[in-house]
Amino acid sequence: MPYPHNVPIPRRSNVDFLAKLKAAARTRGSWLCVGLDPIVEKLPACLPRSSTGVTAFCRRIIESTAPHACAFKPNIAFFEALGRDAFSILEDVISSVPEDIPVILDAKRGDIGSTAHLYARSYFEKLGVDAVTLSPYLGWDAIEPFLGYPGKAGFVLCLTSNPSAAQIQMLPCEGEPLYVKVARLVQSQNPSTGLVVGGTRPEQIGIVREICPESPFLIPGIGAQGGDLELSVRLGSWKTGGGALINASRAVLYASNGEDFAEAAGGVAAGLKEEIARAGSAFQRSP
Repeated sequence: MPYPHNVPIPRRSNVDFLAKLKAAARTRGSWLCVGLDPIVEKLPACLPRSSTGVTAFCRRIIESTAPHACAFKPNIAFFEALGRDAFSILEDVISSVPEDIPVILDAKRGDIGSTAHLYARSYFEKLGVDAVTLSPYLGWDAIEPFLGYPGKAGFVLCLTSNPSAAQIQMLPCEGEPLYVKVARLVQSQNPSTGLVVGGTRPEQIGIVREICPESPFLIPGIGAQGGDLELSVRLGSWKTGGGALINASRAVLYASNGEDFAEAAGGVAAGLKEEIARAGSAFQRSP
């Protein structure tokens, strides 16, 4: 049930991320993650094209899609582009997410240890998010500060959905692609750490799942980028089912440009939830 706008929202609790994610997925019967990527120029005509409009837009999207989503993923860039009030706007949007649904901040951070500690403090202590997307390019000491927070989590970029990702991620490294090395690093250091694996490369998702059987997968690229939802769920799920978190952003956010934008977003989210569930059921029934 969404929070009334005039009631103060409590600080997000420090519950174990995986437990919180599984509980949200079970409660809603969904492995859908709704991406919050607001663009001022694309706001519905009924909203002001301003920071105020962005906040109202995100709040209503959250309210309408929360019954169908087990996670929300705000992308920090879309808020930073708003200027000096970006952090407070993002904080307000995050606080609008129901307490039992985890928030994954899409920030793709990865820097030297001292800097990483400050990023982690900012996101986990100030914004109160539950997880952050992380770049492995600087090695494990750039990731570790994010994983040291009790109850919090990271999703390491392993196999992304953008077309030129192969220029780096498919490079041979000691006889196997670099993305496989990233998966093996995560498995050896912290097996429950999440991984970002793009739905545009479903065959490789299966390879990563074999290496990292316990990791939750955040799977972008479904929808506008042409990713395969059914294969992504089948190859990315845990053996027991679930664990393949399908992200949808544009298809949900911009389902309508009219006053019914929130209702339209909820309808798309409900449809995706059912698609994911059907794919998961077929996976569970297969021998």
